[in-house]
Amino acid sequence: MNFNEELRDRVRTAEEMVIKYGVSAEEGYQKTVLSAMNYSLLSGGKRLRPVMMREACTLFGGEHPCLGAFMAALEMIHTYSLVHDDLPAMDNDEYRRGKKTTHIVYGEDMAILTGDALLNKAYETVAHSLDLCADDPELTKRALTALKILTHKSGIYGMVGGQVYDVEAEDNNITLSEDSILFIFRLKTGALIQAALTIGAVLGGATQEEVDVMELVGEAVGIAFQIKDDILDVTGNPKILGKPVGSDEKNHKTTYVTIKGLKVASEDVNSYSNRAVELLGTLDKKNEFLEELIKFLINRDR
Repeated sequence: MNFNEELRDRVRTAEEMVIKYGVSAEEGYQKTVLSAMNYSLLSGGKRLRPVMMREACTLFGGEHPCLGAFMAALEMIHTYSLVHDDLPAMDNDEYRRGKKTTHIVYGEDMAILTGDALLNKAYETVAHSLDLCADDPELTKRALTALKILTHKSGIYGMVGGQVYDVEAEDNNITLSEDSILFIFRLKTGALIQAALTIGAVLGGATQEEVDVMELVGEAVGIAFQIKDDILDVTGNPKILGKPVGSDEKNHKTTYVTIKGLKVASEDVNSYSNRAVELLGTLDKKNEFLEELIKFLINRDR
């Protein structure tokens, strides 16, 4: 297997789903926000979450008619979180993926509405896709279970909850411990990765025990991914990252690297990634590409 070629093919498929379900015609009185939604959604993301979702679905039995909609919906939710995260009230970033952030191009008010609109469209997209499996009770049940996961992992007990504590800690100068940072990582980053893997597993027909394993895989991958992000904020190349480095230090933000140091942080990325691969190995089904993708995440430069 040539991993890089396989990854490009899978990213291309994910991009097609994002365009099919996520891109809107820029017309009508609300065309400005539609333009901002398209701008944000098509700004060059890695599409790792929808790729993971499709691989998990394949691992447990194949494609579901609603899979493409769920892939696009998860990417819309991820994108909305980035649009809001970049706002002056949050991280105040001017660049994302090498492009001006949404609030720089369209203004803060329209960026807020853009995030709101992307979140709503994500759920709207999935709801409409249920028609594709309406004649099959089993496939409908899987899709509804997947929708429950999507809403839970995106909300206050998932991604939003992690964001809340992250912002609150920074605003109130709370000194973060390793445990509290890992809490933020599990929710802020890990929850959507867990959503990708568990939704894919559910749509593919996994048992509850198998879904539970995939949730643990997602947690380990999410923590490793965010630790790597903290490392790249110190060591990364701005031209490759598509955004400035050193923003955490500039904002006096406590990070995993601040607490543990670069050497230990790098070792922990490997440890969590290896844990994810080991968990996958406990299943009686194999997906070589998914294992390689997890390993790829720890060696990425952006």
